[in-house]
Amino acid sequence: MPQRREGAADRIPDPALVVLVGPPGSGKSTWARQRYRDVEIVSSDALRGVVGSGPADLDATGDAFTVLDHVVRARLRQARTVAEEVTAEGWDLVLRVRSGDGSAATAPVSEVAATASPATPPDPWPELVLQLSSFPWGEDPAGWLTAMARTAQEVGFGGIALMDHLIQIPQVGRHWDPIPEPFTVLGLLAGAAPGLRLGTLVTPVTYRPAGVLAKTLATLDVLTGGRAFCGIGAGWWEREHTAYGLPFPPTPERLDLLEVTLETLRALWAPGTGPYRGHLVRLKETTCYPRPVGHLPIIVGGSGERRTLRIAARWGDACNASAEPALLARKVEVLHRQCRTVGRDPAEVAVTVLDLPVTGRDRDELAARIERQRGRQSAAAYARAHHAGLPVDHARRYAALGEEGVSTVFVGVQDLRTPEDLEPWAETIRMLRSG
Repeated sequence: MPQRREGAADRIPDPALVVLVGPPGSGKSTWARQRYRDVEIVSSDALRGVVGSGPADLDATGDAFTVLDHVVRARLRQARTVAEEVTAEGWDLVLRVRSGDGSAATAPVSEVAATASPATPPDPWPELVLQLSSFPWGEDPAGWLTAMARTAQEVGFGGIALMDHLIQIPQVGRHWDPIPEPFTVLGLLAGAAPGLRLGTLVTPVTYRPAGVLAKTLATLDVLTGGRAFCGIGAGWWEREHTAYGLPFPPTPERLDLLEVTLETLRALWAPGTGPYRGHLVRLKETTCYPRPVGHLPIIVGGSGERRTLRIAARWGDACNASAEPALLARKVEVLHRQCRTVGRDPAEVAVTVLDLPVTGRDRDELAARIERQRGRQSAAAYARAHHAGLPVDHARRYAALGEEGVSTVFVGVQDLRTPEDLEPWAETIRMLRSG
């Protein structure tokens, strides 16, 4: 397994307290401005100018550091990054960043991160599939959807996944926000962006009868030339069922239905038209034309260790797990154990994850996106929950997930309003592919 190389950028977390020490003119201010936003930089020289007669007023040093101390402590209490320019000593760790001629390095942050500590993905690197969950399409739904798909393909995403819900879920938006029927949309996108894989993440079995779902997916696969996939789960949101007059059985019954649906899909997509007698399913005939172009991948969503992962091990081509490293390791361990229990090679069941990141071309854009999306959460809490970072940060994370065996990352980009919002992902994908 490839090993990641570490450099200075890896050792500076975000948020962090970054202290810059050096003589006047050594490049501290330049280095800080090219890596941090103005509001993140607290300069002792600048504060001398605020409380004294100017940046060089040494008589104002005491008052300047009193102000500096208050600002730094306040930012640290809120878990916000702060870069200090001071001359005191006694630090636990000092990173000396210099260019070849001995002066302070002044490369842009994206260039430094890409050269000093590049992500080294496995071979092959994880595929990134864009998950669309909110639809701020204005007056032109079809135009917004096709533009989003074409841009996703241009920047390097391997596919598009849509949620399958009848009402917008509270984790994403308001209940009156649009949430389109996914297979209708996927049919539209099949012609808009040839080359993208298309499917759902995930379809609940509670309102998609197994046989009808088999026909729908087979048709989508034919229209896309074999690029369809099926993300499927037991369903979880009772409200959308009761609102539409649909039954919402208890969890054990929904899991039974999930297993029946998976076996039915496999039976109807298999060669021939004869009767089928299997593990849980009996069919008088298996006439399902058109058939999928090839093997249509099934991704089982859910993390229940006793039932869901066992179902994924028996019937799935992949299992969608948590992107959090500790949880991921645990779920993969259980999945592999369940594979051995049902007699399958664990290598036959891929691991995918859903990630909900926020990014920006630079720290200013990133901060603006966090402010727009955080709601009542603190900026720091929202940033942590959504792995807020620049393109290189996400490339590193996805490379690390790949090293843990993840084959596909479904990327639910936060604050996605226009196709242009996908452009920073071109850099993430480029760095991930190039290693």
